[in-house]
Amino acid sequence: MADAAASVNGQITDSVTQVNTKVVGETPAMAMGNLLMSTSHALSTSAHNATAAQQQGQITMHAATIQGFNSLMSVGGAIAGRTAESIIEKG
Repeated sequence: MADAAASVNGQITDSVTQVNTKVVGETPAMAMGNLLMSTSHALSTSAHNATAAQQQGQITMHAATIQGFNSLMSVGGAIAGRTAESIIEKG
């Protein structure tokens, strides 16, 4: 077995060593890239959720405004009807 290990060409061992060094050297960059991608995805999702919540809040406020306006208009009609009724009864 010692002869088999000694018969390996030096270029092969150099090539394997270079590949291993390349992989070890690229690992921090790949990890940082994955971290940045995950962070940007989380931030974009939170921005989308904030926009959706803002839109839903605007719709709710608009509906409340319309409901209040309708209440005011119906009260005004009731008061006008009562006033007209009292005028007719007095006349």
